[in-house]
Amino acid sequence: MKAMILAAGRGERLRPLTDSTPKPLIMAGRMRLIEYHLFNLANAGFKDVVINVAWLGQKIIDTLGQGEKYNLNIIYSDEDGQALETGGGIYNALPLLGSEPFLVINGDVWTDYPLEKLRGFVLKDMAHLVLVNNPGHNSQGDFSILKNRLIEQTVEKLTFSGIGLYSAEFFKDHENAKLVKFPLAPMIRQYISENKISGERYDGKWMDIGTQQRLDDLIKSLA
Repeated sequence: MKAMILAAGRGERLRPLTDSTPKPLIMAGRMRLIEYHLFNLANAGFKDVVINVAWLGQKIIDTLGQGEKYNLNIIYSDEDGQALETGGGIYNALPLLGSEPFLVINGDVWTDYPLEKLRGFVLKDMAHLVLVNNPGHNSQGDFSILKNRLIEQTVEKLTFSGIGLYSAEFFKDHENAKLVKFPLAPMIRQYISENKISGERYDGKWMDIGTQQRLDDLIKSLA
């Protein structure tokens, strides 16, 4: 199974840090944000990782190289300097990801989720998403889980962690499109309405590093 890290975003809320440093390369304790994912993927048995790049993408490529330091083979999906959002970024990378189910992780989250669990997961739906307890900045949550199925019609909702397995067929409606910018959330909601997405709840450590305050909180927790 291949994995993809979404790393093309501008990181507006982390400016001015991200004016000269792409968000995935920001230091958080002893490592850069994206390096936690890379080492965790390697420890979970993954070998091939696709990273999409746009804003200051060459700095990411120059820093991470081909992945030898992490015992990985890194391939880059260059979005030509224009971030294609989550859906477009994954779709644009499909030729590199292949026809089998693949793992996708947001580059701006930190977690101790055991990725080896997903590497051995048999995907029978369009996707399988990991949900976490709602953080303060997303107190209303995103989706709910009922008997391992994702649903929306309930009061108790959880937050999508940015970690999920996807089938290549998930993006079939965009077939033959090139460098198209679109978000992932509407597609997730459509497949939920068709009962085609499974899910699980993770109660371990997880943080969305979207602001300076959350970055500071992560650095403190790692220390």
